[in-house]
Amino acid sequence: MAGKTFFITGANSGFGFSIAKAALAAGHAVIGTVRSDTARDVLHDRLPGAHPVLCDVTDFDNLAQIIAQAEEDFGPVDVLVNNAGYGHEGVLEESPLSEMRRQFDVNVFGAVAVAKAFLPRFRQRRSGFILNVTSMGGLITMPGIAYYCGSKFALQGISEVMRAEMAPFGVYVTALCPGSFRTDWAGRSMVRTERSIADYDSLFDPIRAARQQKHGAQLGDPDRLAEAVLELVMSDTPPPQLLLGSDALDLVRRRLTAMLGEIDDWEAVTRSTDG
Repeated sequence: MAGKTFFITGANSGFGFSIAKAALAAGHAVIGTVRSDTARDVLHDRLPGAHPVLCDVTDFDNLAQIIAQAEEDFGPVDVLVNNAGYGHEGVLEESPLSEMRRQFDVNVFGAVAVAKAFLPRFRQRRSGFILNVTSMGGLITMPGIAYYCGSKFALQGISEVMRAEMAPFGVYVTALCPGSFRTDWAGRSMVRTERSIADYDSLFDPIRAARQQKHGAQLGDPDRLAEAVLELVMSDTPPPQLLLGSDALDLVRRRLTAMLGEIDDWEAVTRSTDG
């Protein structure tokens, strides 16, 4: 797949930066979006071969023009990596709806808006690959990240529909589902709602403390994830979703096994509703 052009949102840090670095090292072109002039300068300094583009994925009215200009300046895009996003942590009852709206604006509406700007281009060219970065949190849940899981479950489902709709045109869509990796997701990138209801202390405080303590020591290596992404893009039979990280593998398998048990336990009631 030599000579591919990648369009990577949120390319200045985390998975986006690692994928951009790996793609450049493999001989591909990279267009990387950033949200500020400072971030653009940082990306240019760290990855001189990349093409930084100012783009906020929630700038819905201007995304189509930004992407059109990027293709005019740097050539047709072959691979979209919808990476931009962040984590919200907070007990559901304590977390204002405004934080949920912002979470969905970035993680869902932003990703979908960027994808929609590329869909007609990929469809008309009869080629393209869309990688939507979801999370193991798009397949499993845990207390304290309801808004985050909700956003990733949404993007997971949308990705599956997008895959089915684009398949007739030779366009691949895969949801990347990482587990815990050494990125800033649980650090400076995470928005945390302040605690306010003591009843949740025993449930949630240990979870928040453990996440903060684990930050920077997670098992997942972002550079190895990037290599896996390049391998995925080279595949002629990419899966609908790709779990990344042994923790994601273990937790999702456990949830699927439990879900099958729940379905079996309630099968009689399920079937009783047929008329």
